[in-house]
Amino acid sequence: MELRVLKYFLAVAREENITRAAALLHLTQPTLSRQLMQLEEELGVKLFHRGQYRIVLTDEGMLLRRRAQELVDLADKTAREFACRETELMGEIALGAGETRSMTFLSQAIGSFRALHPKVCFRIFSANADDIKERLDMGLLDMGLLTEPVDVGRYAFCRMGEKDLWGVLVRADSPLALQNGVSPEDLERVPLLISGRESVQRELASWFGDRWSRLEVAATFNLVLNAANMVRCGVGVALCFDLNMAFDDLRFLPLVPKKETGTVLVWKKDQTLTPAAQAFHQHIKNTQEAFLKKENKYST
Repeated sequence: MELRVLKYFLAVAREENITRAAALLHLTQPTLSRQLMQLEEELGVKLFHRGQYRIVLTDEGMLLRRRAQELVDLADKTAREFACRETELMGEIALGAGETRSMTFLSQAIGSFRALHPKVCFRIFSANADDIKERLDMGLLDMGLLTEPVDVGRYAFCRMGEKDLWGVLVRADSPLALQNGVSPEDLERVPLLISGRESVQRELASWFGDRWSRLEVAATFNLVLNAANMVRCGVGVALCFDLNMAFDDLRFLPLVPKKETGTVLVWKKDQTLTPAAQAFHQHIKNTQEAFLKKENKYST
């Protein structure tokens, strides 16, 4: 398969119409149709259901769309890396990040780094730790900010200084909102929204103890903003981190007993970082050291 043909396929999948895709690609419709038929012959599968006005991907076409997008993204990322000139630090750094308060430190590091190297651009991919690790392993990300628990055996890493505090988001009119915190007993008879990550669920199970098996799970989620929307609409209360986000109609209550989670910044051990990514890694290390010295100064 050629990248050029995969880009043709992605354009058709996106437009759901060969005529429109051909116009965007500056090709004739017969030429594009021939390329698609040759791709189907090469793979030995049918990629489209062709209708009079639109085409729809088959199951095989859906799989190819995902794989083709990953291949094209990786090729584009590689091309941008080779476009960097040695005389001036430039290029793109791809970072994956979960929803964590450590993102504030990372954002500040990005800002101070770009003040030194304004031609470096950052591309942020927001997702949970499992999705970020998958993209790291595929080479689509340079680094990932992961919330624990996470297996860092395959990665080099540095641990972030701040920990995330667990609690629940509840509606302001909920009886729970009158409390200063919530216990496992408080949540036993309340519909819950919890993380979809199995490793996180195991951590929460240890906090709930025997009550875990009696909980009512209304939904799982991987983005807190979507969970907050469900809380607002009365689906349940959301078990999540305190991300210091202000909601007029919601309230965050910490778990009692207290539960915290650490965060790590990771990158593949065998991955050769670009000059920009290497410089940013060193910048983060220097920024962390300066922050720790400042903290120690005020604590003594």
